[in-house]
Amino acid sequence: MAVETQAIKKPLGFTAAVIGAFGALFGVFVGAANGSVLGGIVAGFVIMAAVAAGAMSVDRKMEAPVKWGFVILMVLAGFVLGGLPGAVVGAIFGYIFGLLIYWVGMGRYRVPLPPYLTAGQVLWHYAFRTICGAIFVFLITPILVVMPLSFNAENFFTFTPEMLRFDPEGYSLRHYREFFQSSDWQQALRNSLIIAPLATLLSVSFGTLAAIGLSSEHVPFRRAIMAVLISPMIVPLIISAAGMYFFYSRIGLQGTLAGVVLAHAALGIPFVIITVTATLVGFDRSLTRAAANMGANPVTTFFRVQMPLILPGVISGGLFAFITSFDEVVVVLFVGSAKQQTLPWQMFTGLREQISPVILAVATILVVISIGLLATVEVLRRRSERLRGMSPG
Repeated sequence: MAVETQAIKKPLGFTAAVIGAFGALFGVFVGAANGSVLGGIVAGFVIMAAVAAGAMSVDRKMEAPVKWGFVILMVLAGFVLGGLPGAVVGAIFGYIFGLLIYWVGMGRYRVPLPPYLTAGQVLWHYAFRTICGAIFVFLITPILVVMPLSFNAENFFTFTPEMLRFDPEGYSLRHYREFFQSSDWQQALRNSLIIAPLATLLSVSFGTLAAIGLSSEHVPFRRAIMAVLISPMIVPLIISAAGMYFFYSRIGLQGTLAGVVLAHAALGIPFVIITVTATLVGFDRSLTRAAANMGANPVTTFFRVQMPLILPGVISGGLFAFITSFDEVVVVLFVGSAKQQTLPWQMFTGLREQISPVILAVATILVVISIGLLATVEVLRRRSERLRGMSPG
């Protein structure tokens, strides 16, 4: 496929309008911080459009000095408006916009795209990525706020003046120490570390067997069975929790450890089924027939032939099941008792009865654990693709 190899300088009005639109987007955050979103949008558009027009009017050989000059200007403006934190934010914005101005103005955005795309197609190509990026920022911002607040030296849920000045006195590990020294929090952590692994073990065992069975074409009503097995992912959690409560109360499992483990296993099984089924799509059935011809029984064939190849999918499903159980709070409120109070339950109780910044520390720990597990899932996914020949090694 032929691609464009030459960047063509764009009209000044086009560059100013595009950069002004990006400035208006970032102006939403600045305006919200200063009490006027509309003012931030207007000011962001006007300022960035003017800066883009001025930058593109300068000789191209001055690109690097113009970029760094804009960074310095943004640092000074940020420092005047918000002190040291504002200077840091200004430096980031200045660097991004310095690159963006010349990326748009010199037509470099067109280089990696096929030359036959129309202007509308190019617009949608980048607009789609911009929308996805904005959604990502919207979703990730609360996490980025919670994590630094967990190091607050005071019992506040807001940034103190010392924190905003990056004063070391404003930061502390006191909330983490309180978490590890509190008997209530440690008991909740122990419960979570008991329930989640047991639920994961059941989810992986039953989910893997179900996925292997449903992958066989001769199984009758396999689509209907699959729909039933993955229904816990679709049905609202509050409905599942209420149904489990009434069912468990009749058979004597309500308020027991076994009941909570079984409930969390039921929630984790769909994740295992989906990931293992996806792995089995590229599985060569002739391998199992060859093992049978060599005299291997079904159990030996499963552990010596199938399992090594589907193991990345099994582990990925197990990690998802573990995260589901470890972070779940609604079901355990219905089917558990005070003896099975998990970490999310303790956080929920703390928000209702005694608001403590320790919750921020616990939330940060859970975020770090989730990121680590999801990174592991991604590594296993890539390994699975290499084993199935779907991606280069």
